Amino acid sequence: MGQTNGKDIRLVLADVDGTLVTKEKLLTERAIHAVEKLREKGIIFTVTSGRPPKGMGMLIEPLSLDQPIAGFNGGLIVKPDFTEIEARTLPEDVARKAIGIMREHKVDVWVYNGNDWNIGDKDAPHVSREEWTVKFAPTVCEKVDADLTKVVKITGVSDDLDLMVKVEKALQDAIGDDASAARSQPYYVDVTHHDANKGGVVEALEKLTGIDRSQMATFGDQPNDVLMFRKSRMSIAMGQASDEVKSAATYVSTSSEEEGFATGIERYILGEEA
Repeated sequence: MGQTNGKDIRLVLADVDGTLVTKEKLLTERAIHAVEKLREKGIIFTVTSGRPPKGMGMLIEPLSLDQPIAGFNGGLIVKPDFTEIEARTLPEDVARKAIGIMREHKVDVWVYNGNDWNIGDKDAPHVSREEWTVKFAPTVCEKVDADLTKVVKITGVSDDLDLMVKVEKALQDAIGDDASAARSQPYYVDVTHHDANKGGVVEALEKLTGIDRSQMATFGDQPNDVLMFRKSRMSIAMGQASDEVKSAATYVSTSSEEEGFATGIERYILGEEA
């Protein structure tokens, strides 16, 4: 993408895991200070993630978040007090098809139905880590697909990373006209409503804040962040992102372990010297 600068940016939207927080899910003091500096310049800041909205609750106070927050990659947009603004749920037949494809590939299936995180096995890969990350427990169900009436996200999980690339492609081929399917981590592929993707979050924020996307900057590190890169004026990829993600961004910062978010704010939004 062509070069630009941050002088006309009025809103910054950041992914959370691998971008705003470190690998250990920590929000650094420098990241907090970077958001404070944005606010001093009159620039709005908010977040989007594949996490449930309440899984981002720990960010609200330290970052003084006061704008709409987009959970489930835009499937559920809430105010900072978690009052619902917009919900985009998957049609039941699409949800069943997605679950079927995941099971065919033998990956674990998580279903986020309304406020419930439904899983089949509490000891499956990444469950305990995800519980620690989002700060609430899943519901273990005999059948995770027993009720699919309010599904905002379905996640396939496997540590076979090559398999996850194949699962993402199979989902996109089968349901791409009806839903969004993208890897939010190398070991997760998320299926959400067709308009519940990070590009849709940019569009939703445009309506909710009155700020044009040509005055927005986005930060991310995963393939599902590319959709918001394409919709915003400026985009900053983290240093550990894949070449696919980096090539879609306006700029590449340092990694999330090396203060990539704060560096991106300071260097590309605020124009401070390195």
